[in-house]
Amino acid sequence: MTDATIIIDSKVVMGRWIVQRKVWLLSEATDERPHGLKFRLYCGDRSDCLVRYDNETGKGDHRHYGEHEEPYAFTTLEALLEDFQADIIRLTQEAP
Repeated sequence: MTDATIIIDSKVVMGRWIVQRKVWLLSEATDERPHGLKFRLYCGDRSDCLVRYDNETGKGDHRHYGEHEEPYAFTTLEALLEDFQADIIRLTQEAP
């Protein structure tokens, strides 16, 4: 990964659920990350992942629902965070 600055780093515990948000601003956009961001957003408990958004090297922007994985069409950081929060609310019936 090129040089990066962390711009979001939070962890919230909601009862049994752990919600973590980590977003880095890259020093430059890459072919894999044309938006110039690396991100890892997670909601789950100690044993199960309910939903995770990330863009690890070699896989591009994508979303996990438990064991299911699908591409994620990144538009803006704000939309990414809103989509993640909507998934958390839908899957847990709780707002972080």
